Amino acid sequence: MSPSDSIVNENAFAGSGLAPAGTAREREFENVLRPRNFDEFVGQRRVVDNLSIALQAARGRNETLEHVLLSGPPGLGKTSLAKILGSELGANVQTTSGPALERPRDLVGILTQLGPSDVLFIDEIHRTPASVEEYLYTAMEDFTVDFTLDQGPNARVLPLSLAQFTLIGATTREGLLSAPFRNRFGILERLTPYPTEDLVTILMRSAAILGVPIAPDAAETIASRSRGTPRIANRLLRRARDLAQVEGHATIELELAGEALSRIGIDANGLEDVDRRVLRCLASNGANPVGLKTIAAAVGESEDTIEEVFEPHLLRIGFLQKTARGRQITPRGRVALGLPASPESDAASSAQHDLFA
Repeated sequence: MSPSDSIVNENAFAGSGLAPAGTAREREFENVLRPRNFDEFVGQRRVVDNLSIALQAARGRNETLEHVLLSGPPGLGKTSLAKILGSELGANVQTTSGPALERPRDLVGILTQLGPSDVLFIDEIHRTPASVEEYLYTAMEDFTVDFTLDQGPNARVLPLSLAQFTLIGATTREGLLSAPFRNRFGILERLTPYPTEDLVTILMRSAAILGVPIAPDAAETIASRSRGTPRIANRLLRRARDLAQVEGHATIELELAGEALSRIGIDANGLEDVDRRVLRCLASNGANPVGLKTIAAAVGESEDTIEEVFEPHLLRIGFLQKTARGRQITPRGRVALGLPASPESDAASSAQHDLFA
């Protein structure tokens, strides 16, 4: 029995239904559910095919794979693809993140440990400090770094030769990368949200790994409310699994899946509580655009959280639109809240109610 099988068998029904996604147990389950090779990776066919071709070509020429930049919203599989690439290369994979590389010496210490054809994976690479990023320029192009020893008149530059390695960077905000840095990547691929049918396939695989049968219509319900994101789909599956255990169900059926989603505040449109509060804030202003600061203050979240976590989904499903003057709710967004499609209809309905009250 593999370690992952042991984790699944011992913990298949462990945990609270409302456990946060960032707990150690949640991360453990995420690792268990990750695809291990390109054949197991569902969706993103263009990206997977391009990476597979680049990998095979590099092998055929007996060369090191070019540096790879993977971009896209969180939870779409960037880390999984990086690990798959490392596994396919048969290489040692060193993993770090942009915020963890506080000083150049942090980076140099990692680079000097890399062997030929090894992989350095930097998550959140857009958050790498500028001083550290500059060291990556020569490391990526010439496989050398000039490390400065001491300071002032005693300063000395120590040139260090590096083994030819592959840097794989993952970012949710590609636009924050400087042009010189971005241009040093030979392979740039962007991951996009998954269609429901791909998420259903992922959920059926995950349920099999967790040892919890799930009905196809229940999987489709969870998939349709997962914001096109496998990480969210797997998290919702685990919450449905918890409810199935507590209520004594052997299989996750449609009704139980709906109850599990309702318990954690996800409605039929896949909206969470903050999504609905954002839309209500916009709806309360009628057709007038609302600024980001106003929305953040009204819902009690930071501007960055609104803009990076909640807005992209609302824009993608057509419930919100951005204008030069601010954000506005769309007719579809109003209908999702149970309101008339237009503010004028809402006002007329209100006036009629007042007239006959």
